[in-house]
Amino acid sequence: MDYFFGILQSVHATAQKMGISKKYTEPKLYHGGPSFDTSKRWYIYYSYEHPVEKDGHGNPRMVRQPNITMKFNRKYKTKKERLMHFELVREALHDALKNGYSPYNSNFRAENKYSVEAALDFAYGLKKKSLSGTSERDYRSRLGQFKRYLEKKSYLRRNILELDKKLVTSYLNGVLTSSSARNRNNTRTVLSAIFAELETNDIIPRNFVESIKVLKTSPKRNKTYALEVVDGMFEFMDREDPLLLLFIKFVSYNFLRPIEVCRLRIKDLIIPQKLLYVRAKNKPEKTKIIPDIVINEIQRYDCSHADHYLFTPEGIGSWEATETSRRDYFSKRFRDLKEKYNKHLIDKGETFQLGVEYTLYSFRHTFITKLYRQLRKKYTKTETKDRLMLITGHSTLKALNTYLRDIDAELPEDYSGYLS
Repeated sequence: MDYFFGILQSVHATAQKMGISKKYTEPKLYHGGPSFDTSKRWYIYYSYEHPVEKDGHGNPRMVRQPNITMKFNRKYKTKKERLMHFELVREALHDALKNGYSPYNSNFRAENKYSVEAALDFAYGLKKKSLSGTSERDYRSRLGQFKRYLEKKSYLRRNILELDKKLVTSYLNGVLTSSSARNRNNTRTVLSAIFAELETNDIIPRNFVESIKVLKTSPKRNKTYALEVVDGMFEFMDREDPLLLLFIKFVSYNFLRPIEVCRLRIKDLIIPQKLLYVRAKNKPEKTKIIPDIVINEIQRYDCSHADHYLFTPEGIGSWEATETSRRDYFSKRFRDLKEKYNKHLIDKGETFQLGVEYTLYSFRHTFITKLYRQLRKKYTKTETKDRLMLITGHSTLKALNTYLRDIDAELPEDYSGYLS
């Protein structure tokens, strides 16, 4: 609040009372409706004549300015407190406007010091310190696209406080139209994280991107394999591509995601104790056991170079590639093998074919489902899930329950008797 009043005082000090024509609408307070509902977000709003842009009649265009909240909605919970503080700011702003204050004035931008471009770059510089290499590239790409959009709208060199929810929503709608709801939601997540940094550092009063609705999406489904299909594929891979089979066994028996397998180096394996260390997305390093079904195969390889990757195109060795590229390589290698396997099935006179819904990730779903159903033969649901969490690495019961529902691990018994 002191910062905002400092700006207004600076305006008063430089403004000249020269009968300036009215270029603004009187600031008003939205106070939650007739009942002064304090559960709603209160704010001060007004419009100001843009110095360059014109309306359809060639007149200066009145532009709605960013809402002013000063974080009062968080600080003050009663009607009396909010009214007092919001009215103080509203009256001070109105006086400043009458005395010549303009949100487009260069002196104001100098006081505030952050242009849109400078603010976004500053926030990104802070955020990227906590991101993995893959996430950092994703943030850089999405923020770069957003900045190019702002450049076309002539916003990059304007004050960061002129950037509002309406403009960001318009950009996200464009992402949705040109791609998908999922891509739009991912872009929203990145921008919200950037604006959260701006709020934390008192560059903007509120992260309004956070309040933009997340759209419902239809997630990609990696279909679970039938166990007899797995047996046939494993037998085929044992002949055609033993390295890919070992890769898939880490996915199947250690319940790792493909990208987590690609991260494994020799130094991550403690073979005498049958342990491995794995880095999951946005989580600290975890320790998992290596089951005998996998350890027996690893012991055949040369594990003397600690920094070598466990999986490269030729097996254990060095590989100068990003983890995303490494993951994509093995995904393509599996797709190529799947085509060969489908041809193999046709040659045998079988009609079943593996479509695009059968992926590397599907092996993880398949064996977690198998393990869950085996455990359920002996334990209650609660006991089964407690044991399963230790094996799969899910950090919360809620996350595990969601995962099990998504892969249809729990199925009902035959209910024919209830229908006859």
